[in-house]
Amino acid sequence: MGFLGFLLLGLIAGAIAKLILPGKQGGGWFVTLLLGVVGALLGGWLGGLIFHVGLESFFSLTTWLLAIGGSLVVLLIYGLIVGRRKA
Repeated sequence: MGFLGFLLLGLIAGAIAKLILPGKQGGGWFVTLLLGVVGALLGGWLGGLIFHVGLESFFSLTTWLLAIGGSLVVLLIYGLIVGRRKA
C-alpha cells in the first residue's frame, strides 16, 4: 500500500475509532489523522506478530479491522494521558 493510501486508511480508521469510543476525546482532524496512522501501524504490527497478517491491501477486511483496532487502542491510551493532564 502506498503512502497516501496509508494516510487515508489512518484517517478513516481514526474517525471510525472516534465514533466507536464513548465520550468526547480531545483533538481535531489532524490529531485523528496522526492517531489513526499510529493506530494502523500498531494494528498492522500486532497483527503480524499474533496472526501473521499485515496491512498489505487497502480493500482487505483484515487490513481495516487491524487498523481500526489499533486506532481504538491508541485513542484509549491518548484519552487516558490527556484526561489525567486535565484533571
